[in-house]
Amino acid sequence: MAKRRRDGELWLRQAADDFRFARLAVEREFFAQACFVAQQVGEKAVKAVHYHLGARPVIGHSVQALLRRLNARAAVTAALVTSGGELDQYYVATRYPDALPGIVPADAFSAAQARAALRAAQRILTWARAQLRRR
Repeated sequence: MAKRRRDGELWLRQAADDFRFARLAVEREFFAQACFVAQQVGEKAVKAVHYHLGARPVIGHSVQALLRRLNARAAVTAALVTSGGELDQYYVATRYPDALPGIVPADAFSAAQARAALRAAQRILTWARAQLRRR
């Protein structure tokens, strides 16, 4: 019991730190990187809940799929799943020069997209914190 709680707390701590970094990336106009790190925030926050509830191992990178797998064990809303889907689009396209035809990630993502990704990540991070406090 103590180990699973600790593992969940570690994942949540890293998600929170990544969120701080994503905000800095937006401020410095690294929009592709901010979008990717926001996806990582969502993924790590949801994995924190999985670990906290005793899941081992937690495999996968789709925030939306990770949330759906939790649905029976945690209060996952449709809005949260939608936020996960918003973040999933940034997992590959923000990192690889051949992911988008004719444009590199550094030129493909906007401040508005980065801010929206941060909002989605914040919703998931806030939810995950509440889940860990609840149990």
